[in-house]
Amino acid sequence: MMFTLRQRWPGRASFLFLAGALTPLAGCRAHPMRVAVIPQTTAVTIWEAEHAGAEFAANHFGFKVYWNAPTSEDDTQQQAELIDRVVKQKYSAMILAPDQAVAMMAPVQRAIEKGVRTVIVAAPLNLPPGPNLTYIVNDDLASGRIAAMRMGQILNGHGRIAILGVPPQSLSTLAMVHSFETTLEKNFPGISVTERRFGTHNLTGAEQIAEDALDEDPQLDGLFTVSSAATGGAYEALRAHGLLGKVKVVGFEQSVELANLLRNGSIDSLVAINTYEMGYRAMESLAAPPGSQPSEILLQPTLLTSANLDSAEARPLMSVDWSREP
Repeated sequence: MMFTLRQRWPGRASFLFLAGALTPLAGCRAHPMRVAVIPQTTAVTIWEAEHAGAEFAANHFGFKVYWNAPTSEDDTQQQAELIDRVVKQKYSAMILAPDQAVAMMAPVQRAIEKGVRTVIVAAPLNLPPGPNLTYIVNDDLASGRIAAMRMGQILNGHGRIAILGVPPQSLSTLAMVHSFETTLEKNFPGISVTERRFGTHNLTGAEQIAEDALDEDPQLDGLFTVSSAATGGAYEALRAHGLLGKVKVVGFEQSVELANLLRNGSIDSLVAINTYEMGYRAMESLAAPPGSQPSEILLQPTLLTSANLDSAEARPLMSVDWSREP
């Protein structure tokens, strides 16, 4: 499912005017709007950043935020139960980062039918946008292109690579992997993808998957890891094999822990997504009347390397500052 920006998002000056205009109205409500924010899991850099962005915007409008999430990204049952709880407790709106696209479609549809305004962030569902359904998601095709161009450059256009951590149920990740492979084929035909392996959100399991890939093909020159768990597992496996820095790792999704590996050269780069801005813009869209704002927004990823990790552009992607605008 591909999205395009249908109309220009209001400038920051417009938002500040909107915030100033609507905040008094929010304060006059007998009961402020209650918004449930449900990320994929908790205690992870990218979802804590989303929380911070949503809270900062909510404070502008006087909204009340309820934050809860599964303890693991693969616990789709718990995330579905949280969505049903939002409906049962009559929340006005919900911001959801779906754990799994197919499994979340039915509970999201139930929520929309009950009048819960819903904003999907990070990765899309196969549901059309509408007055009560908005998408503010990462540009997965751009992520694949960025990762492929980086891999091609650091391997000088030649080598063997494996793709690790592919979740078969994630439409957005599959789109990113397809973009990665087609970009390599077009720009670096001397690089071959020798294998693709499914992923897990468990670090021990991810390490074992990386171990198996290295054992299967000892001539690997690079790894494209499509989740933070897969990148962490690849690091552990490469460290155990004495291959850190020899087999290049380009990862998707950032974290504080992975940033440290980037700094010391254990991994080459990370394609980072701006979940802070997703949370901020999601709450911003809920402050406007239904249907008055763009229903589909693509946010561009950023390539993080040791050279730009501490730059003004990259720093917000790696830290959680609860007092700033995106």
